[in-house]
Amino acid sequence: MNRSDLIAPETYNIVNEIERHAVDETKEAIIFEDVDGNVETITYAKLLQNSNKVGNIFKAQGLQKGDKVLIMMPRSIKTYEVYIAALKLGLIIIPSSEMLRTKDLQHRITHGEVNAVVVIDQCTGEFENIQEYDQLTKFIVGSKQQDWISIDEAIQTASLELTVDETKRDDIAILSYTSGTTGLPKAVIHTHGWGFAHIQTAPKHWLSITDKDTVWATAAPGWQKWIWSPFLSILGSGAIAFVYNGKFNAAKYLDLLEKHQINALCCTPTEYRLMAKLPNLSDYTLKHLHSAVSAGEPLNKEVIEQFNHNFNIKVRDGYGQTENTLLIAFLKDTESRPGAMGKAIPGSYVTVIDEDGDPITNGATGDIAVSLDSPSLFQGYFKDEERTEKSKRGNYYVTGDRARLDEDGYFWFKGREDDIIISSGYTIGPFEVEDSLTKHPKVQECAVVASPDEIRGNIVKAFVILQNDIVGDEALVKELQTYVKSDVAPYKYPRAIEFVSELPKTNSGKIRRVELREAEKEKYNKQS
Repeated sequence: MNRSDLIAPETYNIVNEIERHAVDETKEAIIFEDVDGNVETITYAKLLQNSNKVGNIFKAQGLQKGDKVLIMMPRSIKTYEVYIAALKLGLIIIPSSEMLRTKDLQHRITHGEVNAVVVIDQCTGEFENIQEYDQLTKFIVGSKQQDWISIDEAIQTASLELTVDETKRDDIAILSYTSGTTGLPKAVIHTHGWGFAHIQTAPKHWLSITDKDTVWATAAPGWQKWIWSPFLSILGSGAIAFVYNGKFNAAKYLDLLEKHQINALCCTPTEYRLMAKLPNLSDYTLKHLHSAVSAGEPLNKEVIEQFNHNFNIKVRDGYGQTENTLLIAFLKDTESRPGAMGKAIPGSYVTVIDEDGDPITNGATGDIAVSLDSPSLFQGYFKDEERTEKSKRGNYYVTGDRARLDEDGYFWFKGREDDIIISSGYTIGPFEVEDSLTKHPKVQECAVVASPDEIRGNIVKAFVILQNDIVGDEALVKELQTYVKSDVAPYKYPRAIEFVSELPKTNSGKIRRVELREAEKEKYNKQS
C-alpha cells in the first residue's frame, strides 16, 4: 500500500466515511441490545439525521469548530450520534470512560481546556467538584438535572439540517488521554486525516470486514479502542455494528454471537480466555463467524486452539497503540507462527530500530518504531513538546516496546521498555496507582508493577511499606483497594497487595520496578 493511499483529501471530515453509507435509506447501521434483551436498530440515514439534530443542539449553545468537548457515555446508539455530531461540527472530542473519577476528569478538563461536556445522567456527580464547573457548557443524556442541558428534550425540536464549517485533514479531531509511567495521563493528538488512514487499513486488513458484515467490537466508549473499532472501522466500512450494553458474561456473549449471527468479533484477550474456559463450549455454533481478533496483550496458545477446535475459527492477535493504529498482526492470510506477534499490516510503516535510529536487518532485538511520516501516526502530545520529542529517534516514533524482526517479516515481542501495565486490555500507569496509595495515611511508600495472571494477562500489584506500628493484614488490603477504587478509576486498583519492609532501589534512590516485575514473572512461571 502506497503512502498516498492513506492521505485524506485536504478538505476532509471523518464523518464523510459514514455519510457515504446513508445513501441507501434502508441500510442498517447499528443493532443494540440491552441487558433485558430489548433490541433496537437504526439505519445509517436515521443515525445521520439524529446526529444533525445533536449538532444543532451544540450550535445553539455556542459551540463552534475547534472547541473541545469531553464525552462520557456508555455503549448506546446515542453515543454514536453524539460523536458524529461533534466531529461533523469540527469539535475536538476527549473520550472519557464512565469509570473515571473526579481527579481524572479534573486533569482532562483543565489540561485539555475543555469547553463542554456530554455526560450520562448517572455520572454527573463526578463533576460537582470540578473547578471549572460553572464555566462548562454541560449536556446530559437521560433524566433532567439542574444546571444540565437535556439532549433528550432538545432533540425533539432540533432541525434535521446541519450547517457546518469545513474541516481540513490536519484539523484536530480527537484528544485521547493515555497513561504513562510517570506523571499524569498525556493527551494524544489525532487529526481527521488520521481517521482516514485508519479506515484504509484496519477494517479491511485487520478485522477483514465488508459492508455486508455484522460486527461486534466489545470495547467501551471512552477509550481509543472504541474509536478504532466499534466506531470508525465498522461504520466507516458500512457494516452493521452490534452493540451490547451489559457486563461481560462468557455464556451470554456466546449466546449473543449465535443470536445475532455475528460475522466478525473483536474483544479483549481476557474475554476470549473466559469464553474458552466454559465446559460446554462445544454446545455453541458460531457458523456465521469468519473473523475473530484480539488486541491489548498476547493471547494464550491454548485459547486460540480452543476456538479453532470448537468453531474452526482462528483468533488473531494484533498490536497497536493509542498513538497510532494497528501496526502488527496476524491477518487472515498470515501463516501462524506460535509465539510471534504477527507481521506489519499494510500501510503501518513499522519496523525495529537500534539505538541510533537505524532499522535492524540482522534479526537482533531493538525498539518497535513507526516512520514519522506515517499518515496513521499521531501528531504529538497536546501541550507537551518535551514528551513528543522524547518519543522520537531519528526518523521514527519509538513505541516503548522491544522486539526482533525475523527474515520472514515476523515480529517477536521481547518486553516493554517502560513500566506500563496492560491488564484485561486496559493500559494503566503505575504512577497513578502509587500516587493514590501514597496519599493513604497508613502507607509510607509503595511500588506498583504488572504481575502475570492467567485470565487478565497481568494484574496490578502493589508492594507497600506501611507507616510505623501499622500491621498489614487482609482487612487493610481491602481498605487500601477500596480507597484506590474511589480515588482513581476502579479498573486501576491493585488486585494484589504485598506488605514489605523495603523496596529495591538504584543508587540514586529510584525504585527498581523491573526487579519486582521479574520476581513476579519468576514466581508465576514456577506455579504454572
